[in-house]
Amino acid sequence: MKYYSTNKKVKPVGLEEVVVKGLAADKGLFMPEKIIPFEPSFFKNIQKLSFQEIAFEVARKFFGEDVENEKLKKVVFDTLQFDCPVVQVTKDIWSLELFHGPTLAFKDVGARFMARLLQYFLAGQQRQVNVLVATSGDTGSAVANGFLGVEGIHVFVLYPKGKVSPIQEVQFTTLGQNITALEVDGTFDDCQHLVKTAFLDEELNQKLQLTSANSINVARFLPQAFYYFNAYARLKEQGALAGKKLVVSVPSGNFGNLTAGLFGHQMGLPIHQFVAANNANDIVYEFLKTGNYNPRPSVETLANAMDVGDPSNFARIMDLYGHSHERISSIMKGYRYSDKDIREIVLEAYQKHNYLLDPHGACGYQALNEYLSEGEVGVFLETAHPAKFTDIVESIVGKSHVPLPDKLAAFMKGEKKRAAIGKDFEEFKAFLLK
Repeated sequence: MKYYSTNKKVKPVGLEEVVVKGLAADKGLFMPEKIIPFEPSFFKNIQKLSFQEIAFEVARKFFGEDVENEKLKKVVFDTLQFDCPVVQVTKDIWSLELFHGPTLAFKDVGARFMARLLQYFLAGQQRQVNVLVATSGDTGSAVANGFLGVEGIHVFVLYPKGKVSPIQEVQFTTLGQNITALEVDGTFDDCQHLVKTAFLDEELNQKLQLTSANSINVARFLPQAFYYFNAYARLKEQGALAGKKLVVSVPSGNFGNLTAGLFGHQMGLPIHQFVAANNANDIVYEFLKTGNYNPRPSVETLANAMDVGDPSNFARIMDLYGHSHERISSIMKGYRYSDKDIREIVLEAYQKHNYLLDPHGACGYQALNEYLSEGEVGVFLETAHPAKFTDIVESIVGKSHVPLPDKLAAFMKGEKKRAAIGKDFEEFKAFLLK
């Protein structure tokens, strides 16, 4: 399959080039030339398939023309060595728990898949690929752990100083080997700008093979569609969808996660409505209300992974729906929540339903509370384990109520190693060339 740029100023290219380069030469994001839908019959018995089996069928629609079946199946099954279950919270609201992977965050799925697909394309080649990834929290840890020890690949994780949680930070600063952490004196948007600029720098690209593992990269964001299909199957398996329409609420920052869900919908997945749950960084929320897209510097919130002032993947959403505000605002509704709101939501869900939310999932959960009507059932994406935000969550529900999982405890014992840089591109470029 060929992939075109959202800016449409360069010729379409094949999957290998898309995965290795990440970003198109005209600064656009890659999109598949076609989205292959499932037959309706696929969904009639989808509940009889395992998560891995469902994911493989979805992967074949995306990548089956470029990767032979057995190799692709191995990539998928190696990626999904953990579950993404649905858990009932209220009568009509379910949590899609995406924190059962190695770093306890939803990005484990996309990062592990991309690492394995990139390794497939690099097999037998004598070149090193340098993965650049900007993170506001969970992306860095998921990518770093997904690529840890993979031969022929070096990962540079850029993160904003003082703006990721201590637990998130140790997950990518203590690894060593082929992982380098760069602490940037700036915001996530500054980190993302450095990464994007690097891809367009002629000298850097002549001397180094660069790619991105942010949701910029097709191999990172498309596999996130897997768990939307699985959520539908598991809800159907438990009888939750009988006679009801499905609404999916997504905590939204860079919008890669929600975009993957929209791709699933285009493939025939029976989702009636998507809800974009925003924090104070409400650029897309305002677009849905007004039709005007006005990016601005991000502001710091409790839901730090959503602190994005110019969401990269919004270009994909615009392209997917022909730049039509009417079409986008029809399939996707928006809600926004302040830090005060988030605290109240986490406490209420815990006290009323004995369910512990992280700050991001709290936004998704509350959006369903506000949106759902009779005849609808909702699932929100619980994107990270609440213990990854221990200080915040403990300050809301009390210290004794947030146990630290063994996986996180192991990270906390490691020694942090990172290099400090400013937000000036020339400084970053010099570091890479060194």
